[in-house]
Amino acid sequence: MTPVTSSPLAGSPSALVSWVERIGRGTRQRIADFGSTARFLGETARSFGEVRTWAPLFMDQARRLGVDSLPIGLFIAAFTGIVLALLASYSFTGAVPLYFIGTLVGKTVILELAPVLTGLALAGRVGANIAAEIGTMRVTEQIDALETLAYDPLAYLVVPRVLAGTLMFPVIVAAAMVMGIFCGWAASGLLLNVSSAEFLKGLRLFFQVFDVRYGLVKSASFGLAVTLIGARRGLNAQGGAVGVGSACTSAVVYSAVMILVLDAFWAVTWLLGREATAP
Repeated sequence: MTPVTSSPLAGSPSALVSWVERIGRGTRQRIADFGSTARFLGETARSFGEVRTWAPLFMDQARRLGVDSLPIGLFIAAFTGIVLALLASYSFTGAVPLYFIGTLVGKTVILELAPVLTGLALAGRVGANIAAEIGTMRVTEQIDALETLAYDPLAYLVVPRVLAGTLMFPVIVAAAMVMGIFCGWAASGLLLNVSSAEFLKGLRLFFQVFDVRYGLVKSASFGLAVTLIGARRGLNAQGGAVGVGSACTSAVVYSAVMILVLDAFWAVTWLLGREATAP
């Protein structure tokens, strides 16, 4: 008697149903996350109206998120300016006048490296700090206590941090721009024998006020994104210390990704748009 063998297609309907269910659950979760994020942004915007709640906390957050972050921004910018000057000298190899070192240092520091590198560094410091603070308050039920006392947690915890980050990131980046150019000038004079007059000639050659405005606006958007993401991940923390650690990690990762996305967004929408409308 010939044994009955199972068909290769046996069980395939159930496997297909399971696959469709997984897709459905994933899609539903993504839609729920999108709706929850949109609601969070709307409620945060509404909480800006509660000035008496967040105004007394703003200056302290500006000091903690901005002033205390200034050393790391200056440190990164200093070595960025030095390395850029040395790389420019190496790349030119005598075919390009050395005063173009000033052009390269000025353009790259102002337009790109000062905002992006500083933003990435502050994503780790500021984003993780916000996620850890708010996440700890969430898992220890301090946020529930605020609600019991008729405080709006978003106005008390999120708004002052978001406002401080958005306003202070450009301040840090502006200082980083100055530091990067200064260190590029110092490296050019001390290591490359480029005179100050030559460096300044290259720096002024293609300088535009728009460059500074572009870098500062971009850095403000970075600050907005980093603080919102850190606050959002902190409010969603659960599971004790492990949950707080996961919130900090995800805040840093998502903030870094969003900084790169916003960097590309501003380049496509503003730089290309300006180039297209130029006479």
